[in-house]
Amino acid sequence: MRVINCAAIPDHLIESELFGHERGAFTGAVASRVGALEAAGRGTLLLDEIGELPLASQAKLLRVLEERASSAWGQNRPLTLQARIVTATNAISRRW
Repeated sequence: MRVINCAAIPDHLIESELFGHERGAFTGAVASRVGALEAAGRGTLLLDEIGELPLASQAKLLRVLEERASSAWGQNRPLTLQARIVTATNAISRRW
């Protein structure tokens, strides 16, 4: 099982950590990086403190879960996801 603590990763890096990126996809991307969703393979990915993700990242993650496919930044081909995704948080929603 692979575990990602979403609260411990800065907002500007979380999408790269989850989805990965290709070399040159953005300034500072000097090498390709495999994202956690792809690295989980057919195993399990635990996203701890999912409530701390920025709303834009939550929306992108929801799309990936609905379509069971993702692509890294700068990549054109979609990757079919086979991993189980488990999420947890202790945040209490105060948005209502």
